[in-house]
Amino acid sequence: MIEKDVMLTVKGLKKLEDELEQLKSVKRREVAERIKQAIEFGDISENSEYEDAKNEQAFIEGRILTLEKMLRNAKIIDDENLDTKLVSIGSTVMLKDLERGEEVKYTIVGSVEADPGGNKISNVSPVGKAILGQSKGCVVEVNVPAGHLKYKIMDILK
Repeated sequence: MIEKDVMLTVKGLKKLEDELEQLKSVKRREVAERIKQAIEFGDISENSEYEDAKNEQAFIEGRILTLEKMLRNAKIIDDENLDTKLVSIGSTVMLKDLERGEEVKYTIVGSVEADPGGNKISNVSPVGKAILGQSKGCVVEVNVPAGHLKYKIMDILK
């Protein structure tokens, strides 16, 4: 199985590293203590505290493995030296919706960091794919689940 690169900004890398450290140093210990206490209650076959703690432990261990794999395959986006002539991963882009006349600002990130509510869109999202490699002034058409969008790239920032 070929493992894919995980595109991360420096901030995204730090966030994943912090989460991994928190899980390994704090959460593992907390859940181990919960399991120990549940066992002390006696019969674990009908002990919901024990079951809950074991389920949380499985979730934490799975998340640790996932984060370690992501970090192993991380490809850091150098957003300090971005070319502002073309949209690339790490670019912040001002788009004008040509239907509504509204302007929106998106930062293009890897799928791990995507947060549409925080205006961070993935490079593999419909809009992200459509604007990657485009320059200021270009008009792009995007098919999205809600229909058809038309954007003009107003500016490309670092």
